[in-house]
Amino acid sequence: MTTSKKNMYFIDVKNDTLTFSQTTIPEPSQSQCLVKVKAIGINRADLLQRAGLYPPPAGESEILGIEVAGEIIADNTGQFQIGDRVCSIVAGGGYAQYAVIETDHLIKLPDSYSFEQGAALAETYLTAYQALFTISQLNQKDKLLIHAGASGVGSAAIQLAKARGCFVSVTVGSDEKANACRELGADVAINYKSSSFVDWAKQADIAFDVILDVVAGNYVNQNLKVAALDSRIVILAILGGRYAEQLDVARMLQNRISITASTLRSRTDQYKAALVNQFVSDFSDELYLQNGAIKPVIDTCYSWQDAERVHQRMSNNANIGKLVLTVDELG
Repeated sequence: MTTSKKNMYFIDVKNDTLTFSQTTIPEPSQSQCLVKVKAIGINRADLLQRAGLYPPPAGESEILGIEVAGEIIADNTGQFQIGDRVCSIVAGGGYAQYAVIETDHLIKLPDSYSFEQGAALAETYLTAYQALFTISQLNQKDKLLIHAGASGVGSAAIQLAKARGCFVSVTVGSDEKANACRELGADVAINYKSSSFVDWAKQADIAFDVILDVVAGNYVNQNLKVAALDSRIVILAILGGRYAEQLDVARMLQNRISITASTLRSRTDQYKAALVNQFVSDFSDELYLQNGAIKPVIDTCYSWQDAERVHQRMSNNANIGKLVLTVDELG
């Protein structure tokens, strides 16, 4: 497909308002495919970038969006067929009718998946997989604590960990979210608005081998109080603040606790390609045999013309699972 000088619509940010603009359809490099975007996964990174707090990596598209699903329009590598249904992470450019994507970052959609499910897969499951298995080296039968268990990454982490036989506890902000996490397989769901996860762990005499934390702030020291010997804590976001007051280093030394902070967006193309390959290899049965072990949890699908409503819903922490935009034709 020749795209030179052809235009596409994308969602732009002007004066902190989302609006449609036009730009030239990007041309894929020799290592890339061009994908016609059918659905877009919404992530908190989108809200941060919109606010000017999380710019894309150098050289990447300034357009919002780090997760898409769609159809292959052009492939310069010969690895895919025109019309193949795929999903992928992107470093930027997802809120658009077309996106160029490194071919090694693409995941072929299972036959039973809709584009909306595909848009809810890549970023969330790769982030959860990286945190659990690449960084934390989660082992079978480990005890895992996930903060924000009803989020996209949280719901993905529950399923991946339960598929490997782990004991999973989550913290959530409502009883509705707690019930949703239990339905996904979580063994324990703690409503932090009515119960302390530190008190619960003390009463249950449980310490966690791995903790996934998107809160940070004062949760950092609380995590240390429920961390087991040789435990691993992975911080993925800072919803509770960027600073941890009076970090208890003595407790870290006593229990040999490792704390790692990680993002996926700024990783190299080679790192992302290896991560995609390992995720698909390790969970291919769960992905493609349709046994239900991996099934993206979608809160709501909206037309991309309603992107403002979606951002507001995420800002309010109202979603259980992923928020997705479907790309309608404009003009």
